[in-house]
Amino acid sequence: MRVKKNPKADLNRNSGLYFVMGLAIVLFVTWRALEYRTYDSVQDQIVMLVDSESLDEDVPLTEIIRTTPPPPPPAAPEVIEVIEDTDDVEETIIESTEISQDTEIASVDLDASEIDVAEEEEDISVPFAVIEEVPVFPGCEGLSAGDQRACFNQKMMEHVQKNFMYPKTAEELGIEGRVFVQFVIGRDGKITKIRTRGPDPSLEKEAQRIIAALPQMIPGRQRNRNVSVPYSIPINFKLM
Repeated sequence: MRVKKNPKADLNRNSGLYFVMGLAIVLFVTWRALEYRTYDSVQDQIVMLVDSESLDEDVPLTEIIRTTPPPPPPAAPEVIEVIEDTDDVEETIIESTEISQDTEIASVDLDASEIDVAEEEEDISVPFAVIEEVPVFPGCEGLSAGDQRACFNQKMMEHVQKNFMYPKTAEELGIEGRVFVQFVIGRDGKITKIRTRGPDPSLEKEAQRIIAALPQMIPGRQRNRNVSVPYSIPINFKLM
């Protein structure tokens, strides 16, 4: 069969080339359109005129304050009149208070029994760790020095456990923590100067109540003298 269409007349033969050329032309036109800018007209010459008078600084005028000179002092009188005193002035005679070796001093006999000398005993505070004789907790009498310390600490823990009551407010709010208590066992064996530090006032109040309920003890002694003994103990408040 004979082909009727000429193969050179195929329009799709160079379509890829034409597409690439068209795409390149479109991209070039788009690029030039984006790069195109317009500028304002610029004058050929710009002349700046500077006024030389405006560069001169204005010096502020200062005013000289002239004060009036003080008036001259009054002139002294030419004649000084002397007035004689007519009244007699009595002179006061001051006797000397100095004494010499010949001066007699009156002696006063004092009875030694009539002199009352008050001796004030100084309040000495000795830490519990270094005191010679620790305070004696009731129930720890008659023990050695080493056993006295152990017995004191044991009785203290038993007292805290026996009198411990969890505050209702702290229990309802779920407040827990450790309260540090410091107090002093006085020279008379009584508990004084209780101080607390904890996470909540209700816990501090309860710890203070427990320590205030401690019994009176035999006071601590240092060099055969009753002394004050500071002591500290932590109390744990924990909900079960």
